[in-house]
Amino acid sequence: MLGMLLLASSSLYGQSSPSATVSASAAPAGRVVLADSSVNTGNATHFDGLGSPYGGCGVPQTNLESQDFVALNVWDTPGDYAGQPTPRPVPSSDADKMGPFDNGHNCGRWVRVTIGDYCTGTNDGAAGQAFCRNGNWTSDKYNGATLDMLVADSCGDTNAWCRDDPYHLDLATHSLNTFQLGGRPVADMYPDRWNNRHISWSYIPAPGYSGDISIGFVQNAATWWPTIDVTHLPNGIHAVEYYDGSAWVSAGMVSDLGQQYTIGPNSTGGSRYTVRVRDVDGKLVQGGRTYTFALPSSCTSGCTQPYTAVGYTTGDAGSGSLDAPTNLAVTATSAGSVSLSWNASSGASGYDVYRDGQPVGSATGTSFTDTGLSPSTSYTYTVKAHDSSGGTSAASNSVSATTQTSTGGGGTDSGCTATTKLVNSWSGGFTAEVTLTNTGTSTSKGWRLGWNWPGSQKVTTAWSATLTQSGSSVTASNVDYNSAIPPAGRTTFGFNATGDSSGLPGHPVCTLN
Repeated sequence: MLGMLLLASSSLYGQSSPSATVSASAAPAGRVVLADSSVNTGNATHFDGLGSPYGGCGVPQTNLESQDFVALNVWDTPGDYAGQPTPRPVPSSDADKMGPFDNGHNCGRWVRVTIGDYCTGTNDGAAGQAFCRNGNWTSDKYNGATLDMLVADSCGDTNAWCRDDPYHLDLATHSLNTFQLGGRPVADMYPDRWNNRHISWSYIPAPGYSGDISIGFVQNAATWWPTIDVTHLPNGIHAVEYYDGSAWVSAGMVSDLGQQYTIGPNSTGGSRYTVRVRDVDGKLVQGGRTYTFALPSSCTSGCTQPYTAVGYTTGDAGSGSLDAPTNLAVTATSAGSVSLSWNASSGASGYDVYRDGQPVGSATGTSFTDTGLSPSTSYTYTVKAHDSSGGTSAASNSVSATTQTSTGGGGTDSGCTATTKLVNSWSGGFTAEVTLTNTGTSTSKGWRLGWNWPGSQKVTTAWSATLTQSGSSVTASNVDYNSAIPPAGRTTFGFNATGDSSGLPGHPVCTLN
């Protein structure tokens, strides 16, 4: 992928400024992955363009919404420069080797990049060598220049930039002199004052976003392989769901091409499709808007072009005549589950259940049991009805439920064990890792664990998991790439927290889905 790798490195590479918001939406496993507002400091290289017909995110270069684009590292394997340290997509068993490309889950996002110092020495990204050898990092008139850029590609090369520095960015060559400083492009930074400078960067929502998403069928797409590209996103893409005539179904990403998904038709053997899209935070794009379109006649025997754009009609969630479910109630709880029931909606073909604002399952009847929960933890639920055409109602009333206290001990519950390790501590804070092991006999579909702080400790940042804290109670759950843990397999996540590290629990209680 790298046309010309000319990197900027830093003695500060791989560092980030702290954030008060815990988020795993940008979270590559096994690395320090901070909230979207964090500023990451790393090295910068440049490359001439995307591969043909597709870049690492699965979109042709001509169909990107911006020609100012970047690539993120596939792997985070300091000192390991093997051609492919793991398969792609990176399996959950190798989560500690995953880079911020995050198996494509950061595709379609935007980053705000700021130019840092210039290297006066050798800065070639040689494997096993220091960045900026025989020279110094110095500031000059280009420091502080900024540009908003689109994540469109992946960096898997066998050099120090793509393996040693998790916060390395590879920038489009033609963008280097368009960085803005004082409202004007720098114009002449590249090539004479480039030498792979330092950069800092952070994720941002799509700047000045207007309009709606774009959808196109990929090359060879047909009724037997209806695969689409989704672009022009307001805040990245983490999932596509399609309506099969009775329920919403999760579409499969094509390998780690983060913007390509294989969907299904509204009816068996059909060529008409309805989809909805989830952004990097798991929220439905445009408030749950649905997009209905057909396979073009030119693609009857398979699309011949890398991208065949399609028009669509939209439907807005809750805007139709379908009534919201009523009288949602909690009917039972256990240490790891909550059971719900509600009154039927006239005309509904099924129901979607939401826990704390995120979808957790569907039902054709008027009851549902949510499993894999953490003991002694509070959850809030709503339910939406859907009909056979993909229309969705407004949400039901919300109800809250608290799971019962676990009767298990020693940090073991529902087929798993969890242990913690103190990685580092300082005055007023610490870094810790949690390792979860599947002690059951089948591969998990997800996991959760929780603990209570004994004092005023507070989680500030997290990586490789989604952490929430309410008062002294902390709940952790899987992200997309580490939900599946095979029997005897394990996954690790980490976090930073304020307060006394002596309050770190030895064995948090865990549950596998």
